[in-house]
Amino acid sequence: MSRPPEDTPGVAAIVGIAAIAFSALYFVSDLIELGQGRFSTLQLALTYASEAAIPLFVLGLYAMQRPQIGRLGLIGALGYAYTFVFFTSTVVYALIDHTRDWEALQARFGAWITIHSVMMMLAGLAFGYAVIRAHALSRWSGITLIVGMTLMAVTTSLPDVIRTASAGVRDVAFAGMGASLLRSQHAIHPDTTDRS
Repeated sequence: MSRPPEDTPGVAAIVGIAAIAFSALYFVSDLIELGQGRFSTLQLALTYASEAAIPLFVLGLYAMQRPQIGRLGLIGALGYAYTFVFFTSTVVYALIDHTRDWEALQARFGAWITIHSVMMMLAGLAFGYAVIRAHALSRWSGITLIVGMTLMAVTTSLPDVIRTASAGVRDVAFAGMGASLLRSQHAIHPDTTDRS
């Protein structure tokens, strides 16, 4: 496994921690929505915080794998980041409009939700494959992202609990990338403390 650039330990730590923390927060917001069976202000606020962070940490994960991740990684990262700018805006709408649940939000945005969902899945597949090919982060995290995107695609019409579990696989993938990045930086800079 190649190592991310040595001159960016602070940035790498921020990106790694953000990928772990906001992926976990996103899954928590999904679990709250599943438990309630509808949207709530708290749940939407958590969703907003996590979705707003996704473009930043995905682009950060891309940057930390350059140049190994290549053009496909850039396309995947940009596509994924863009779709979550859109999805974050739908959360703002849901908060302002007091939208009841996901079905009501889908009815409001119609084909735009479908188009951006397809774009997200294609971008996620591309990014996952680019991560595997780059060998800069743990290979399993790229594989898990591909599995998560595939599961999200094939479970769209299944019960909420199954869709939530599928999204959880995606969240584990990004958290795994963050953890792998932190481990890589620790291996490069194990201890800078002067012990003399």
